[in-house]
Amino acid sequence: MNEKMYQCGVDAAMDVVGGKWKALILWALHSEPYRFNALRRTLPGISERILIQQLRQLESDGVVRREVHPEMPPRVEYSLTEFGESLNEALLPLGEWGVRNMQRIMAARRSSQLDPARPAVRS
Repeated sequence: MNEKMYQCGVDAAMDVVGGKWKALILWALHSEPYRFNALRRTLPGISERILIQQLRQLESDGVVRREVHPEMPPRVEYSLTEFGESLNEALLPLGEWGVRNMQRIMAARRSSQLDPARPAVRS
């Protein structure tokens, strides 16, 4: 297996939290452990398949802990590891920046979508 080489610390951090859902999953888990369906309800729009995939990746990175309780039926809870808690602490200033600038970001996106002289960007 090839080891990924990072260009800088931001590259390494974004590899762990990159994508639409991982940072939101981490943020949801900051206060308490969640069972799968409860976690899914806190993240409107995420599919079951994507949540499973993202949780597995976060678990393999050592950020999320999956605990299976030996009950019938089995109860599975997800929580942050100490490593995950430290990552959430690092995300806190980014979240604060987003709150301070949310209106500005939305206004800029609206104006760029309304500007007929601006060519459309295709993904």
